[in-house]
Amino acid sequence: MTAHAQSSRSVNPFKQPKAVFAVAFACVVSFMGIGLVDPILPAISEQLDATPSQVTLLFTSYLVVTAVAMLVTNWVSSRIGAKRTLIVGLALIVVFAALAGSSGSIGGIVGFRAGWGIGNALFIATSLAVIVASASGGFVGAIILYETALGVGIAVGPLLGGLLGDVSWRGPFYGVAVLMAIALIATVVLVEPTPLPTRRTGLGEPLRALRHRGLLTMSLTALCYNWAFFTVLGYAPFPMGLGAIQLGLVFTGWGALVAVFAVFGAPRLQARLGIARTLYANLALFALTVLAIAIWTDQRAVLIACVIVAGVFIGVNNTVTTQAVMTVAPVDRAVAAASYGFVRFIGGGLAPFAAGKLVEAFGIHVPFYIGAGALVLGIVILSTAHGLLKEAEKVQAEQADAAPGTGAAVSLVPVEHDAAVPGDAGRGAIVAAVDGSPDARRVTEAAGRLATINGRTVHVVHAEESAAAGDAAAGAEDLESARTAVREHLERLAALGVPAVGHVLRNVTGHGDVGRLVAEHAERAGARAIVVGAPAHGGLTALMDADAGQALMRYATCDVVLINPRSAEVGTAA
Repeated sequence: MTAHAQSSRSVNPFKQPKAVFAVAFACVVSFMGIGLVDPILPAISEQLDATPSQVTLLFTSYLVVTAVAMLVTNWVSSRIGAKRTLIVGLALIVVFAALAGSSGSIGGIVGFRAGWGIGNALFIATSLAVIVASASGGFVGAIILYETALGVGIAVGPLLGGLLGDVSWRGPFYGVAVLMAIALIATVVLVEPTPLPTRRTGLGEPLRALRHRGLLTMSLTALCYNWAFFTVLGYAPFPMGLGAIQLGLVFTGWGALVAVFAVFGAPRLQARLGIARTLYANLALFALTVLAIAIWTDQRAVLIACVIVAGVFIGVNNTVTTQAVMTVAPVDRAVAAASYGFVRFIGGGLAPFAAGKLVEAFGIHVPFYIGAGALVLGIVILSTAHGLLKEAEKVQAEQADAAPGTGAAVSLVPVEHDAAVPGDAGRGAIVAAVDGSPDARRVTEAAGRLATINGRTVHVVHAEESAAAGDAAAGAEDLESARTAVREHLERLAALGVPAVGHVLRNVTGHGDVGRLVAEHAERAGARAIVVGAPAHGGLTALMDADAGQALMRYATCDVVLINPRSAEVGTAA
């Protein structure tokens, strides 16, 4: 069947399969956990006769364990699969959240929060990957949905914590357990199993990745930033002297600004100012805000206003820093995210407990002064990588020129192979656009038959996609795995006696851009036809969703041959 060019329409990122919304709901509940306990910290301290420094261990145990667990989550998910990892993480959160709500001592709650942190790490490591794998509309739509879930969770968490905490301090813990149990059931029922990665991640990879200067520098900067962030989040509720509902409203205002500036403000600032100036200005303004908290800690109105305003800087930093890490890190995105998360969560986990001890020893103002100083130190550390930030800006500018709107480093990488044809292999090629599914061989075989009939060469093009949002990253495969996949197609064509060359299309975050770039490559090669698989299911494939197909049809200047994977035989078309 030959398809002709047609106009593409925009894809609604919120029109998704039920499986996507099941995981997105779990994401909302998970991100609620960031601010959920803030409104109940004073109540726990009073009712369990615990000091503020003991209560802040709720943050410390949760975040430090999350940080350490981040080092092994990729190792786990690459062996048991993303869905199973997600289910294990959700189950652990349900169990330990319920146990924390049932505990009668501060030590018990702290311990159960640690178990909760293990589940949270497993969930963070795989939630974006599962949404990407199940979403329609490509990586861009999946990222939008993930970031929306992140924003809603951060904004709603403190409000829910305040409402439930006004009834009992146990309420927020039980609330999370119930909501996560619903998400767990929906995930088990609705989410399809995902294939295992082609390459298993080694246990030591995240730590070894920190030997790269750019990744280490950005991670240490994030540690300093997180120290200030969680000093404010973990200790500011105590001097406010408010009830649970009032604290919930304050941190809901904070969370709303985090969400708005993470999703909308940060990309605009980065586009206008660049990575370096955005990060320097943001850290400096955050430092001034924390300094104001330190000076006027006992002035409730100033304290509340500064805590809410801090949400602006936290939202901007979360987005811009994560994107910068993924740009400068010379390793797989999932590994980079694990390394970065490990270092930054260590800082976030230690800060609240340190704040409590500093208050006991030196007074209420001291931890916030240190938080402001940590941000200044972060600026100094960041300045040592100024050249890397400028290079990252250059790369992102080239990305925008290569693929407008994607924000990805797009490149077409040749694949070396003994059977490959040197040079441009002449004009009038047949382009085989393949993904990683088992049915892709049918596309290659059909392209080979067309090439045999017409005496042409086959160009095998395979897209390697990746995505990052919040603190999570997902990639369909690394470059070497993509090259291996292309070589297998080249070997298949060589067995058929068909001359061929192979290419990997790297780092394309939107399926529509995959379709467009394949069409542009075909035009440069003077291709007579592009052979591609027809949509067969709702899962993620590199070239087989509606967005990619529409873009391919729109930009292709030659015939497009669709191969139905359900057909018994691979047909040919002229």
